[in-house]
Amino acid sequence: MRTTGGTIVFGIDEKSGFAVSGVYDIQDLQHRVTQQCAEMSPIVRALFTSAEIDGRMVVSAEIPPAEPVQRPVFYRGRGRLGGSFVRVGDADEPMTEFEIYSYEAYRRHEYADRRIIETADMSLFDNDRLAAYVRSIKTDRPNLAAIVPDAEIPAKMGLEKDGHPSIAGLMTFSACPQIALPQLCITAVVVPGESIGKAGQAGIRFAENRQITGAIPEMLDGAEAFVSRNAARANAFTKDGKRIDRREYPMIAVREAILNALVHRDYSPFTESCPIRIEMYPDRLEITNKGGLYGAAPLSALGRIDIGKRNPLLVDTLEHIGKTENRNSGIATMREECTCAGLPPPEFSVVHGEFKVVFRNRRPEDDVVFDRRKAEETLLSFCRTPRSREELSAFTGRTQSYTMHYLVRPLVAAGKLAMTNPAMPKDPTQRFIRV
Repeated sequence: MRTTGGTIVFGIDEKSGFAVSGVYDIQDLQHRVTQQCAEMSPIVRALFTSAEIDGRMVVSAEIPPAEPVQRPVFYRGRGRLGGSFVRVGDADEPMTEFEIYSYEAYRRHEYADRRIIETADMSLFDNDRLAAYVRSIKTDRPNLAAIVPDAEIPAKMGLEKDGHPSIAGLMTFSACPQIALPQLCITAVVVPGESIGKAGQAGIRFAENRQITGAIPEMLDGAEAFVSRNAARANAFTKDGKRIDRREYPMIAVREAILNALVHRDYSPFTESCPIRIEMYPDRLEITNKGGLYGAAPLSALGRIDIGKRNPLLVDTLEHIGKTENRNSGIATMREECTCAGLPPPEFSVVHGEFKVVFRNRRPEDDVVFDRRKAEETLLSFCRTPRSREELSAFTGRTQSYTMHYLVRPLVAAGKLAMTNPAMPKDPTQRFIRV
C-alpha cells in the first residue's frame, strides 16, 4: 500500500478511456472493500464517497496514509514479506525484503552504523586519525572527558566493542574497510553511450572504469577526483569579455552528492554487497546508493526540513574529523550551485530502496534549437585548421563531453575528420583536422 495513502475510484472503465460505467450496488461494493481492508495489518479504514455522473453511480474509497511506525501495511493472508506492495508508476510491485527491513529498522530505532563487524579488528584503524577524533571529542564534550579515559572513548562513542569496530568506526578510521567488507566501496564509470549496455565508438562500453576504496574520507576525495578528471571543461566568457575555464558540473555540488551517498546509504547486512555507483554519461552524471529517504518525509521535503538520519553515529563521527557539517545544508548547496552554473537543478528519486541524484550538464531547451547536420558542417569548416578539444567545445558552445561523443568522434569514424596523433587518441595535445 502506498505510504501516502490514495484514492480508489469504482465505476470508471480505464480500458475505454475512463468512460463512466457505474457500479452495480453501492452497499455491496462498500461491504466488500471494507472486508478487504479488515484483512490488512494494521486494519485500514476507508472513507467512501459516491456521486452520480451521467445517470450512473461512481464510488471513491479514500485510503488514509499509515503512520510511519505502522508501515508497511500488508495483507495478512500472505504475511509481511509476501503481502507488502509498493506503487511504481502504474503498477503495484512486491516490496523487497530490504524495503520492509527499512521500515522496521525505523520503527525500532535500529541504526546499522552501530553494527559490530566481527571479522575486523582495531588493527585496521588509522591511529593518527583516531587520536585526532579523541581530541575533538574531549574538547566538545568535556564532561565525557572528565570521567572516561582516552583509551575508552571510542568504545563509549560506539566505534568499537570488545576489540571489533562498528560500521561507523570501520568506515571512518580504517585504512581499508574493504578488507572486511569488500563491496562497501564506490564503482565509477564513464559511459560513452546514452545508457549502460550501449557501446560507444569502436565498441567501447566504458571510457573509464574504476573501483574507489578506502575509508569515507579517502573515497570522497577519490570520487571527486574521478568526476573532475572525466568532466569536460568548457570555455566561457565573463561580462567584461574575459575568457574563463568552466567545469561541466559544479564540483561543490558533486562533492556534496557523493558525501551524502557515503553518509546516508544503508549499511545493513542486506546491502553490504552493493557499492555506491557513479555513472558519467555524455549528458548527465548519476550517483546512486542503497537506502531511500529515511523516515516518513516525502521526497518533496528533501532539503527543506530535517528528515532524520539513518546513520547518526557516522554523521557525528565525520563531523568531529571535519568531513561533514551535520547542518542539513547539502541539498540546498547542490541546488544553489547548479543554479549559479546555469544548469538545471539536481534531480532526486527513490525507486525500490535506491536513492539517485542526477546532474544534467545542459538544459533541455538547448536541444530544441540544435541542428546536428548544420553543426557538423560548420565544425568541418572550422577544422580546416587543426583544433584542440577545448577549441572545438568553445566553438560548438557545448560541453567537451557532448562535443566529442556526439559530433567529433562520429565525424572521425566517418573519415571526415582526422586526428593529428591517431596512435594516441587520448593525447592531451591531440588536434582534429578536416580530411
